[in-house]
Amino acid sequence: MEARFYERLEGGLVRCTICPRKCVIKEGGRGFCGTRENRGGKLYSLIYGRLSALAIDPIEKKPLYHFWPGSATLSISSLGCSFKCPWCQNWHLSQPSRLSLEDLDFMEPSRVVEVALRYECPSISITYNEPIIWLEYSLDVAFEAKKHGVMTVFVTNGYISLEALDEAAKLIDAANVDIKAFNEGTYREYCKGELRDVLRAVAELKRRGVHVETTTLLIPGLNDGREEVEQLCRWLFDELGPDVPVHFSRFYPHFKFTHLPPTPIESLMRAKEVALKSGLRYVYLGNVPGGEGGTTYCPGCGKAVVERLGFEITYWGLRDDMTCTHCGYRLPFTGRYSPPRAWSRYLAFL
Repeated sequence: MEARFYERLEGGLVRCTICPRKCVIKEGGRGFCGTRENRGGKLYSLIYGRLSALAIDPIEKKPLYHFWPGSATLSISSLGCSFKCPWCQNWHLSQPSRLSLEDLDFMEPSRVVEVALRYECPSISITYNEPIIWLEYSLDVAFEAKKHGVMTVFVTNGYISLEALDEAAKLIDAANVDIKAFNEGTYREYCKGELRDVLRAVAELKRRGVHVETTTLLIPGLNDGREEVEQLCRWLFDELGPDVPVHFSRFYPHFKFTHLPPTPIESLMRAKEVALKSGLRYVYLGNVPGGEGGTTYCPGCGKAVVERLGFEITYWGLRDDMTCTHCGYRLPFTGRYSPPRAWSRYLAFL
């Protein structure tokens, strides 16, 4: 499939414009992500419609805690990423040793939407690997989904060019953006990207009316220092406002970062404390035992109004209009609440 986001240059070169890196690619070459190839002076997406996973998940797994809570979402992914994070939890999809396209099933965008409708999923999540590197397909799915009243979610690193973001923001409904750190040096050394471009995208998505939540994986000694967390939370408060849901996740040794220990629970609790003191109202902890890290507290009365265990809502204390049953304070949730389903409903097809 010929790419949509690129420019043709002299000498048979092309410039990919899908992310801020803007790779200039020679004939027969591929960009940084390894999924976009120059063929005869035209840029092609090698992974258009090529699915590595098709599964039904709880929306809380993305994680999205304030978007259609309790609902199921149809998750799809392919291969590749625009970053090279050595701690990636999905490295087998984001950084495969080779692109084995012959092993991937092709699915038309309309077929993806049909599956979502059949299994009563109000949304489709493009997740596991980076949705932006196969944006042509991601947006075709979103366009088809919108025709049938199905929403589209991006779980993304936020590394997207402004021209590509302009198209994406017209079609997607929600995004969880992974802010890897709040330090340009960390981004450049480990992710091979730029923090400023990610922050610009997060703020612009919010400004364009997309439901935004953020996640930061706290890695011991890398991005979990108090000062860095304070700077991150201050930026989130100033740019996205006090009501943005913020997730801090616990790191476990993985991929190329097996030399580090799991994040101490104390570091996660400190990050939550810093975030709350910064004025952020909805701060969650992921990958931790027990359910306290997933509880939503009402800013009006301080009582627990939503309790979660893992990806499941175990207590719902809001009215249909998302007001607290104790004090009437309206909490910033998008969509309606779906009562718990049996876990057997969450299926993996690929």
